[in-house]
Amino acid sequence: MSTPRPDPPREERVDDLADGRDETAVERADRNWNEVLQELRVLQTGTQILTGFLLALAFQPSFADLSDRQRGFYLTLVVLAAVAAIFALAPIALHRLVFRHHAKARVVMYGHVSLVASLITVALLLVGVVAFVFDVVVGAPAAVIAFAMLAALIAVLWVVAPIVIRIRNATKGDR
Repeated sequence: MSTPRPDPPREERVDDLADGRDETAVERADRNWNEVLQELRVLQTGTQILTGFLLALAFQPSFADLSDRQRGFYLTLVVLAAVAAIFALAPIALHRLVFRHHAKARVVMYGHVSLVASLITVALLLVGVVAFVFDVVVGAPAAVIAFAMLAALIAVLWVVAPIVIRIRNATKGDR
């Protein structure tokens, strides 16, 4: 039976960031990893739904009516769906391989980079799937318009708004 380890002395618990939280670097890495996991859960659900939709299309009778260009577009979307899933699952695979090797901060950073890559891929996948549907239903010109409008919306909500908020917080000194 092992004896419990005493709490570390207070000076070892001092937080190295002045962000209003009283946590060590290890506690911060654990919290950040939990946040990455929560974001992965949300991202994976949407990606799985889109992937399921895409995979089901190939087995529809009208799939044979697609042009060669539409089939190429479809296959590109299937590859994007696979890439999005791979990016989203990469942090989990890394975590399993380095579990108990005291690499949580690196795992969190890897998770962050993988999530950003997955978000970019999912953005392309989202606008691509809608453009594909528009192309099949009403034609290529409508697909281009749908693609452009959704790409602009994603750019505003996923890039511009967060940058504006970040800049506003930085000028106020908030974190």
